[in-house]
Amino acid sequence: MNGEPAVVLNGVWKSYRQRERGSTPYEVIARLFRPRFHTIDALRGIDLTIGRGEVVAVAGPNGAGKSTTVKLLSGLLAPDRGTVRALGCDPVRDRVRFVARTGVCFGQRTELWWDHPVASSFDWKRVVWNIERQDFDRSLAVLTELLGLADIWRTPARELSLGQKMRADLALALLPEPELVLLDEPTLGLDVLAKRQVLEFCRAINQARGVTIVVTSHDLTDLEALASRIVMVHKGEVAFDGPFSELRATPGTGRRLRLRTDGLRPVLAGARFLETRDGAHEFAYDPSVTSLPALLAEAEAQVAVVDVETHRPPIDDVIAGLYERWRTT
Repeated sequence: MNGEPAVVLNGVWKSYRQRERGSTPYEVIARLFRPRFHTIDALRGIDLTIGRGEVVAVAGPNGAGKSTTVKLLSGLLAPDRGTVRALGCDPVRDRVRFVARTGVCFGQRTELWWDHPVASSFDWKRVVWNIERQDFDRSLAVLTELLGLADIWRTPARELSLGQKMRADLALALLPEPELVLLDEPTLGLDVLAKRQVLEFCRAINQARGVTIVVTSHDLTDLEALASRIVMVHKGEVAFDGPFSELRATPGTGRRLRLRTDGLRPVLAGARFLETRDGAHEFAYDPSVTSLPALLAEAEAQVAVVDVETHRPPIDDVIAGLYERWRTT
């Protein structure tokens, strides 16, 4: 049903039991016979809705619950409480029907047959998923061109670099032309050019076919380049859900001011000094508190200003600031 959301999570909880390790030799031996466990709540009643055709980034500190969320959506895990629906299916109970319409690519895992050429893995997927030969050839031709598979097509998977494996795994996930694509660290290990090709290809299939994409990455610049919406997970709960522009507008993100002077660094009461690089001094300031003209006037009263540049902070700095505030609250 076209009007139905692609993904719906309602009140989802997921907990893990973790075995406690002893801190002394005596405790290590004692816990072999009397193990102790403590419970970790990876997700705490999370609610999330993703519409058809959306590109949504899921981010958060290590251990926040983002990987658990993706594993629930892919059907690798079942919730302890709450419901998970994707493409109108329960990813666990309707697994065959669901997997046939979903592409999954995990950066730390591979679907490739380790001792066989890359081509063998694609032939295997064609047979297992019963993909018609003409559909297979059409999809493979597009993937080969955009992801550069020709140079690795006859190479055993064990001989591929990390970036080459990632390109091949992404192509495998997209081969059946899925409606929903789940990507975990899709640009891991890629060089600048390959990374750009992957991101442009993901944007292209979203725009051309309306494919819904859920992506996680530690490279926030990649996420901002690909997705229009970001879901921030913290301690198993949704801490932010909205466009990147709104995230950048959260209090404390501010702007950057770069001053090139006669060599001396001014002391600005309304800005925080960050670094001096290539003869330019960079400051962080909050435009809602201190105006740019006031800062420039303060600088020019102390030094000769040669050049001025103001820009938004890198998205990684914005996110790092949020993580730091969350850590101390």
